[in-house]
Amino acid sequence: MSGSVSTESSRSLASPLTHFDERGASRMVDVTAKPITLRMARAAGCLRMAPETLRVILDRRAAKGDVFEVARLAGILAAKRTDELIPLCHSLGLEAVELGFHPCDDQRLRIEARVTTQGRTGVEMEALTAVSIAALTVYDMVKAIDRSLVIESIRLEEKTGGRSGRFLHPEAQSHPGDGIDTNPDS
Repeated sequence: MSGSVSTESSRSLASPLTHFDERGASRMVDVTAKPITLRMARAAGCLRMAPETLRVILDRRAAKGDVFEVARLAGILAAKRTDELIPLCHSLGLEAVELGFHPCDDQRLRIEARVTTQGRTGVEMEALTAVSIAALTVYDMVKAIDRSLVIESIRLEEKTGGRSGRFLHPEAQSHPGDGIDTNPDS
């Protein structure tokens, strides 16, 4: 066994798993020879909660403060520190991180992050980390009134740049403008 994975799903991957060497040892991928290009990634996730909880968030009446702004700042900070949380991620100088919040119905809040940089590697993990930590922050801020809140469906929606070009998730949702709504009341 030379470190390769032999599951059915791994055979359908377009490229080999690059975080392992020929012996199966973990490694951080060498991106030295890759060209610097504009990279963008957009990720999203959803929180499902009691209608009363969402109303408290939308009306900005949570006891701990403005849930949107605290979660937005937590998501931005998390994106900037992704390399400290995920062992094989490269340290990146991010050009922009935006987080938006969209009520989907009376029980669901969608969180979306958009991250950009000029670099040799993508920012998918930074966008996913931003959404994950923003969602956890929302949970933390309202857990006193709704412990049944569920974080679900965190996924990469879109990415551009690099050798592989553009990826758009088959179920990606689009919103007016660039997909980031900084005013969740609209």
